[in-house]
Amino acid sequence: MAKLYFYYSAMNAGKSTTLLQSSYNYEELGMKTIIFTAEIDNRYIRSTINSRIGLFSYAKIFNKNTNFFKKIKEKHKKKTIHCVLIDECHFLNRKQVKELCKVVDILNIPVLCYGLRTDFKAKPFIGSIWLLAWSDNLIELKTVCFCGKKANRVLRLDKHGNVIFKGNQILIGGNEKYISVCRKHFKKNTFN
Repeated sequence: MAKLYFYYSAMNAGKSTTLLQSSYNYEELGMKTIIFTAEIDNRYIRSTINSRIGLFSYAKIFNKNTNFFKKIKEKHKKKTIHCVLIDECHFLNRKQVKELCKVVDILNIPVLCYGLRTDFKAKPFIGSIWLLAWSDNLIELKTVCFCGKKANRVLRLDKHGNVIFKGNQILIGGNEKYISVCRKHFKKNTFN
C-alpha cells in the first residue's frame, strides 16, 4: 500500500542525499522513479538535484502551477511509475499536497517529500504545514548545531556572517546564508 512520506529537517541534514539514495535504490531494482525539484531553487543547474557531497540527478521542475496528479498520471499511463520523490517540498502549496495525496490513494504510488519544516523565523512553510497534517509517515532527518545538540532551526546570515531577523520568508541560499542551530542557540540569537 502506497504512502505519503515527509522527510523534514533543518538545513544540511542530507535531505537531497537521502532522496537521491532512495531513487537509486528503486532504479537499481529496475523500478522507475520521477524526481521533482522546485523551480525557485536556482543554486544549481536547472532541472538537477545536487547534494553537498557531490551526488546529483536530473529532475522535473515544479512551480506553484504544477498539477502533480495530472502530470504523474500521464507518465504512469505510458510507463509504470514506482515512486515519486519531491525535493524542496516546503515550496509546495496546499493544492499540490492534496494532489500528492491523490497520487498515493488513487494511483497507488508512494510519494517521498523532502524539505524544511520551518524558515529562519521558526515559522512553518505552507507546503510543510500540509505535509505535517496529511502525510502518512513523518521522518525527521537530524543534523547538529555547532554546540553538538540536535539542530532544528535555521538562522539567516548577511554577507558578513551576521545573523539577520528581517526579510522575506524565501531567500534561496546555502551555507553562505544559513546556519542550522538548536532551539537554545536560535533563541539566544533572535532574542525571543
